[in-house]
Amino acid sequence: MTCATFRFYEELNDFLAPDRRGREFTSPCARAATTKHMIEALGVPHTEVELVLVNGESVGFESLLADGDRVAVYPKFESFDVTPLLRLRSRPLRETRFVADAHLGGLAHLLRMMGFDTLYDNQFHDDEIEHLAQAQARIVLTRDRELLKRRNIAHGCYVRALHSEPQLREVFERLDLARSARPFTRCLSCNGTLQPVAKAEVEALLPPQVRERHQRFSRCAGCARVFWEGSHWRRMCERVDALLAGAAAEQAA
Repeated sequence: MTCATFRFYEELNDFLAPDRRGREFTSPCARAATTKHMIEALGVPHTEVELVLVNGESVGFESLLADGDRVAVYPKFESFDVTPLLRLRSRPLRETRFVADAHLGGLAHLLRMMGFDTLYDNQFHDDEIEHLAQAQARIVLTRDRELLKRRNIAHGCYVRALHSEPQLREVFERLDLARSARPFTRCLSCNGTLQPVAKAEVEALLPPQVRERHQRFSRCAGCARVFWEGSHWRRMCERVDALLAGAAAEQAA
């Protein structure tokens, strides 16, 4: 029987059985098991892993384990750059785009408010999320660790928080999103991009009070909804400012 010794670091321990957290442990491995197979068999989604060392050498997910191997598994590094080491995904993402599962509608709404391309439908099935992630190079956001174990999902984030605003802060911190935020550039309803539009082009669509009080408007390129800077917009501005200030404070800490 093939056995290997494993050690998981930092938040990856959250996925392990309590008696395996924060310590080395030995586990039997299936015949011809790869690092990815064993990491996920032990409960950790591969999308949460940034670096795997086997006997001190960086390897990919496809590396076969041998009897007596010592495996160290790391999440995202905060304090130093591991770019020179072998990374586990075939290519980095040039654009930060998301697809959120059916339980994260509030988070999807807030990500759109912050300007991030985020697909969401509470009717999405796991197969569809997997397809969108692969076909459109999207990061999967979910609280379902089994979804993140699917082979065609290369980029994902297991969301630990239970409510939407803490979830947004968590995702912002883990993925370093604050510098990429472009608030109020996406439609909260359909995820389409918002474009400035002349008042004359949309005047017939406006309620009388809005037509009298406002001069600046945007229209969604997807669903054609018209937006203006009313009281709802001002409340959202306050939320955006608070979220970005919180992200900046956490980075400075």
